[in-house]
Amino acid sequence: MARGHTTALNTMSNPTAPQIGIVGTGVTSSRAAAVLHTLGYAPRIEKLAHASALFDCDVVILTHGAPHSALTAAFVAQGVAVVSVSDNLSDVLALLDGQDKAVARGVPVVVGAACLPGLSGLLVAHVSRAFESIDEVHTAVHGTGGPMCAVQHHDSLGGTSIGWHDGEWLQRPAGSGRELCWFPDPVGARDCYRFASAEPVLMQRATPTLQRITARVSATRRDRLTGRLPMLRKPHVEGLDGGLRVEVRGVRDGRRHVEIVGVAEKLATVTGAVAAHTAIALAGGAVLPGVHNLGESTVPNADILDGVTSSGITLHQFIGKM
Repeated sequence: MARGHTTALNTMSNPTAPQIGIVGTGVTSSRAAAVLHTLGYAPRIEKLAHASALFDCDVVILTHGAPHSALTAAFVAQGVAVVSVSDNLSDVLALLDGQDKAVARGVPVVVGAACLPGLSGLLVAHVSRAFESIDEVHTAVHGTGGPMCAVQHHDSLGGTSIGWHDGEWLQRPAGSGRELCWFPDPVGARDCYRFASAEPVLMQRATPTLQRITARVSATRRDRLTGRLPMLRKPHVEGLDGGLRVEVRGVRDGRRHVEIVGVAEKLATVTGAVAAHTAIALAGGAVLPGVHNLGESTVPNADILDGVTSSGITLHQFIGKM
């Protein structure tokens, strides 16, 4: 599933080029900055405590741990477009509530611009072109990014999971609903479980015609048993192998059809690429004022996905009988 390439913009020699800032100094921040540098941008990076130093930027990427909603509101008030990588459910819901303020201020905001949610929405938009209609999306993720992502992964197994089933929201205990999911090599098969994620909300928002949406995360028995307790050990600086699996079901040529696509890559690398290319889209004026998420028709999904793959993220497609 080869994709196209993005033309670099040499901002070093063009002082009028859009200025992109990054809040956060962790591994995801460094990955996003590396992508932008490769394309000729010179991103400015600040710690959360000094985020106000970026109020003169055109776009900022928020890569620090949740919550992002209050800082997003502050940037919007300054007329700065925002890309948030937060996947925390309550935080994402608060970000979505900022629609009226973003429209009034005339700036776009994109929420959930990570791996899941984020790349998952881009892949559904891409894969859906192979269907006459789609009605189910089932996603799963393996691995973590930086330390804050690891904390979020831990906490997500101790809360409440939501899913979309035949037009209704269902709540289930996180850590339940075991399912063996196959990710691209070298990740392979992993036991995955329901978890507290913003993915179903954003997926349903992007494609309201869907009848069923589920999201799962890989976890060990220890992960599930300790999900409601404080983390017992310090998380790694960066997670090891990561993976994303997106399964889309619908109708093609009058028959039921299934497409499965995914990636096998460190999650911070995926998130950095997705966030960076989303920021470039906002800086180029490709997204109207308001709050959006990847996969919506209001976002240039194909262009962003082209950028992500040109940054070295390889897409894998399942070939075979279901």
